[in-house]
Amino acid sequence: MTSTTASSTGELSQGQRGSVELQGVTKRFGSMVAVDHLDLVVQPGEFLSLLGPSGCGKTTTLRMLAGFEQPDEGFIRISGEYVQGVAPYKRDVNTVFQSYALFPHMDVATNVAYGLKQRKVPKSEIADRVREALAMVKMSHLAGRMPKQLSGGQQQRVAVARALVNRPSVLLLDEPLGALDRKLREEMQIELKLLQSQLGITFVFVTHDQEEAMSMSDRIAIMLDGHIEQLADPETVYERPASAFVAAFIGRNNFWRGVATTDGVRADDGTLFVVNRPEERLDAGTGALAAVRPECFRLSASDPGTSANSIVGEIASVAHFGDVLQYIVEAKGRELVVLSPRADGSNRFVAGDSVWATWSADDVYQFSDRQAEIVLAESLLAAPVVADPA
Repeated sequence: MTSTTASSTGELSQGQRGSVELQGVTKRFGSMVAVDHLDLVVQPGEFLSLLGPSGCGKTTTLRMLAGFEQPDEGFIRISGEYVQGVAPYKRDVNTVFQSYALFPHMDVATNVAYGLKQRKVPKSEIADRVREALAMVKMSHLAGRMPKQLSGGQQQRVAVARALVNRPSVLLLDEPLGALDRKLREEMQIELKLLQSQLGITFVFVTHDQEEAMSMSDRIAIMLDGHIEQLADPETVYERPASAFVAAFIGRNNFWRGVATTDGVRADDGTLFVVNRPEERLDAGTGALAAVRPECFRLSASDPGTSANSIVGEIASVAHFGDVLQYIVEAKGRELVVLSPRADGSNRFVAGDSVWATWSADDVYQFSDRQAEIVLAESLLAAPVVADPA
């Protein structure tokens, strides 16, 4: 895929506060290209996530926005101003890091006030702004605590308050929830999104966690090898992935390699996939990938009487994940992951049961076989991995 162009993301008004624009941005480290002619526009007040596997260029992109790295080619504008060569502290942005980087010898209020003191803001104004920032993150009652006396979630709130107290037009967040346990991380996702909505500040959020990006973002830029594979809202990237990589990286998919037919894909194991997505049709006889998400299968103990969009197999295992049952079905020499709502009690199976798995033509994704190598390289085309779907 080529990188998404700035024009495809909407036009920006010149000088609009909180806008971010990257055009033709390239960053190299020796012979390695970390970011490859990246084009991206972030609208004022938008929550945009940069999502992708390790080494895709998302953190390097964020560091160039922050001013910790400079692009080798292209330009970056923040609030309409070119920022090449501008020092980090002179940019209208602030960064929240995964480590929080709080000063251990300063209490909460002093940590939050530090940036204002460095900018020589009057003392009376500093006090008011610190109170305001701590109130935003619900930490006013802990203003006198030292960082070591705070939980991980509380330290994260202080780091956000310290960034917000400077009233930046853009807040950059570099995997700020990565050090938290799962329950606290989910709570902080909600709090961060609510805070961003209330403040109307542009958030550019870096994460490798698909669920985190899906739950918080207005749009997601899914990156691979320094470029953007797809830039869209969460529903679009899940329901209409632009590439096999996106289909595999967002959520989970069961993939089959095969050959395109006039109405879909004939997999190498003989399974016929009828596709009801005309925009995805490939020339008959060309190599193809077919994919079906785990939740799109329907299991039955009886033969559906159709040779298309069905496969027979045996239940290998059953796992219980709250309101979801996960079945591993062995079929034609491979394992399929099937997710079934617990509320659907009409069909329950145990290991050893013979089952038919069927799916709708609307639920089949079709991709060129050329993309299989990318998916293989990311270890996403092999037999699906058993994992907690929550």
